[in-house]
Amino acid sequence: MEVIGHNTGPDWPKLGPSLLIATALVVAIRTARWAATAPGEGFADVDANLDKEVSFALRVADRVLHALLNKRPGLFPQKKEPIYAPGDESPR
Repeated sequence: MEVIGHNTGPDWPKLGPSLLIATALVVAIRTARWAATAPGEGFADVDANLDKEVSFALRVADRVLHALLNKRPGLFPQKKEPIYAPGDESPR
């Protein structure tokens, strides 16, 4: 198959860590003044307020990431996908 060009777009698998880091930063900033609490044994991961903050942080980070991808896609890792010339067996 003959390659006639390339489509360049964001490399989505590489954006996962960016979203994770952005979300963690938003949560850290928003919860920095919270008092440290130690829930009862067996319930170390149950905190409804923290769950709400994580959900909010994910929405914020996702919106920022999408806005940046629309306006400045060159800030993020790019992936080149080849465009193939139509062959004898491909639909026209």
